[in-house]
Amino acid sequence: MIKNYFKTAFRNLLKGRMYSVINILGLATGMAIALLIGLWIWDELSFNRYHRNHERLAQVMTTQTFNGETGTGRAVSVPLGYELRNKYTADFKYVSMASWNFDHILAVGDKKITEGGMWVQPEFPKMLSLKMVKGSQDGLKDPSSALLAQSVAKALFGDTDPIGKTVKFDNNTDLKVAGVYEDLPRNTTLNETKLLIPWDKYVANEEWMKNAQTQWDNHSWQLFVQLNDNVDFDKTTAKIKGIARQHVKEGDEYALLHPMDKWRLYSKFTNGKVDGGRIQFVWLFGIIGIFVLLLACINFMNLSTARSEKRAREVGIRKTMGSLRSQLIGQFLGESIIVAFIAFVLSIGLALLSLSFFNGLADKEVSLPWSNPFFWGMALVFILFTGLISGSYPAFYLSRFDPVKVLKGTFRAGRFAALPRKILVVVQFTVSIALIIGTIIVFRQIQYAKSRPVGYTREGLISISINTKELYGHYDVLRNDLLATGVVADMAESSSPTTNVWSNQIGFDWKGKDPNAVPLFGTIAVTHDFGHTIGWQIKEGRDFSRNYTTDTGQIILNEAGVKLTGFKDPVGQMIKWNDKDRMVIGVVKDMVMESPYTPVKPTVFFLEYGWANIITIRIKPTVPVREALAKLEPVFKSHNPGSPFEYKFTDEQYAQKFSDEERIGNLATFFAVLAVFISCLGLFGLASFVAERRTKEIGVRKVLGASVMNIWQMLSKDFVSLVIISCLIAIPIAWYVLHQWLQQYEYRTPISWWIFTIAGVGAMAIALLTVSFQAIKAAISNPVKSLRSE
Repeated sequence: MIKNYFKTAFRNLLKGRMYSVINILGLATGMAIALLIGLWIWDELSFNRYHRNHERLAQVMTTQTFNGETGTGRAVSVPLGYELRNKYTADFKYVSMASWNFDHILAVGDKKITEGGMWVQPEFPKMLSLKMVKGSQDGLKDPSSALLAQSVAKALFGDTDPIGKTVKFDNNTDLKVAGVYEDLPRNTTLNETKLLIPWDKYVANEEWMKNAQTQWDNHSWQLFVQLNDNVDFDKTTAKIKGIARQHVKEGDEYALLHPMDKWRLYSKFTNGKVDGGRIQFVWLFGIIGIFVLLLACINFMNLSTARSEKRAREVGIRKTMGSLRSQLIGQFLGESIIVAFIAFVLSIGLALLSLSFFNGLADKEVSLPWSNPFFWGMALVFILFTGLISGSYPAFYLSRFDPVKVLKGTFRAGRFAALPRKILVVVQFTVSIALIIGTIIVFRQIQYAKSRPVGYTREGLISISINTKELYGHYDVLRNDLLATGVVADMAESSSPTTNVWSNQIGFDWKGKDPNAVPLFGTIAVTHDFGHTIGWQIKEGRDFSRNYTTDTGQIILNEAGVKLTGFKDPVGQMIKWNDKDRMVIGVVKDMVMESPYTPVKPTVFFLEYGWANIITIRIKPTVPVREALAKLEPVFKSHNPGSPFEYKFTDEQYAQKFSDEERIGNLATFFAVLAVFISCLGLFGLASFVAERRTKEIGVRKVLGASVMNIWQMLSKDFVSLVIISCLIAIPIAWYVLHQWLQQYEYRTPISWWIFTIAGVGAMAIALLTVSFQAIKAAISNPVKSLRSE
């Protein structure tokens, strides 16, 4: 019996080749999309699972209230770490302070590379359960040592054993290699950290680090902890919450633990509590994957039920010969599972072909886990699920035919037999139109933010990090040498790049300030030429000038800073900062230095040559970039011979602020195109069947004088009406969902009516093109042939 079912299934597939191809290709495409989305979701859900202790690891976050707003961030003070280490031993197994991941220069002989590294305490490698290739996790107990990632050790030492070898660090310190660890995989938060350096050496070498050991109000570092077994995160958070409040009164500060398992997907905080994050994208793409697979299943259902009359006689004969309805249901479900299996094999091929493209879109390194038995188990469940879903309706529909009516030739499908097919087509195009609208809105939001005035001129700016001491204290000489190249319009130094604000401080006071308010300003140290170099726009007052020696004690505010102070005439006003009066000499237009989707932060710019972290250079617009860089490199080599010449384009750094949204938009476009393709496949199959079934009618109409246009209209109008219904359903749903999504952005695009018009008209045009091919083919066919065969 089973053998007979297989034979029947394959005969039916071969008998209706075109419909079989449509079914299999549609299912395969839907399965391939679901497979890729499944890999993407698995990569997101398994983020940081590489670390053996991931369930017990956490980062200590700080929640503070400034300028009337409560925010949660990763920056903490050093004393907080010592407090947790010394007084909460029952709760924490390990505690480690850590710096941020900054680029550092490593040199061995003539080999010089720049890699991201962190200053950490000795327990940090154990906390991350680093897999040591050579050496020990305890290597950082020696303050003169370092741990290197395997790729870095390979780049510096080749195949030579690096343990015990010396590396020149930032051109001024020798570090001994105490261990080499396996590079952290792409789906870990700290995968870009290729170098671990002892925290104790950081403290010993830097005077400001020594001072920070007791400064509770200096939030410049990160703090990681590993909880003891059976210790609860929430209860421990409650214990440590108010530690900082005992030492810092400003900002209503309190601490909380953010578990490593939530770093990736739950990184958004509102009023000190987790409020979503990338998990919304996991849900979004999961739903898209289910819907796209459903679209493919709908094709199978529609074509199977549409061609039911072709198999009615088979059902009648089988029932007459004694087949039970349950046996017929089993046969038809078996056929759909066979189709699903063939489609799955094809989907694997499609997934492999598109994996490289998909990884590029998603910024991932996912691959098919061939050796994972769980994957193959899920694949089997996937095939059965898809086969049962796609074949359930046709199986129950076909198996209930009355054998007497079928064999007498009096069987008719009924006036409402096509209604389920029409409903399924409406579902298909509703999903497709909603995806089209969503894609347009996402890209509109990106373009809206990109077109936001940034307050300075990005084009032609490059930034160079000051990683070594050779560049400190030689500003005028370096600037003169750069200007002498003839390719530089101007050059300046600052404590933050133009695409970020690295320092935020309190301690500001002015006449008329609310005594209970704790204002927070971004603080950026600049040189005299900063404003001219970046092209900021002076709104009131003047820029810093070498003609005024008093400017070293004055400040410039941005518009947001003026708004926070409440000054109506800010120029000439006095602001006390760290017990020193400073006069406002100018106001600049707000510059978008952080997120382009949020309001600009109140910022203070002040003259200070000793705080330089970034060199910013403006290349003359008439000089080709490659030529300019070729002339800049020798200048930096002469001033800093031990460092590689590395630079970043400001416009590229600014563009990275849109990377997440652009990635989501590109993926949504990819899925929307394939959803429309699957829907059109089904529409093409239905149009072909309708044209085939009405061959005699079309022949008669042509003989009686119907034109090609009349025939086309007759065959197309039903499908057009279904697409119109889909638009009426999809538009309000899409509006509601996207309106809610846009609320997370304070700077957001309006949802214009024309977006829905374009999506609806586009879907209509695609549907008409799909249907028209078969409709026109039927309309121009010779009626003599169709009527002769009848």
